[in-house]
Amino acid sequence: MSEQAIKLSDKAAKRIKVIMSNAEKSAIGVRVGVKSGGCAGMSYIMEYAKEIKPHEEVIEDKGVKVLIDPKAIIYLLGTEMDYKVEKFSSQFVFKNPNETERCGCGESFKV
Repeated sequence: MSEQAIKLSDKAAKRIKVIMSNAEKSAIGVRVGVKSGGCAGMSYIMEYAKEIKPHEEVIEDKGVKVLIDPKAIIYLLGTEMDYKVEKFSSQFVFKNPNETERCGCGESFKV
């Protein structure tokens, strides 16, 4: 079995469980992908997944299901998904070994 593309920290898994408990019943997990945009060229996207699309990688870790867009797998290999809570904000954080550059605001990256 190959290594999974994304690993979840305990905080990320716990937060996804909370999000899923508030989601529509038709949601089966969260989908992670990348899109073009931002000042560094690419940004991460997350959305509810209602079905498994062809060729998606499905990761079940710490009691949650994460589906990875097949076009994003190459950019996400080895990434750890974490959840960070700060004084004025909270957000999912992607610790991606493939990044060569990240913009100053942390919203986009380059590989």
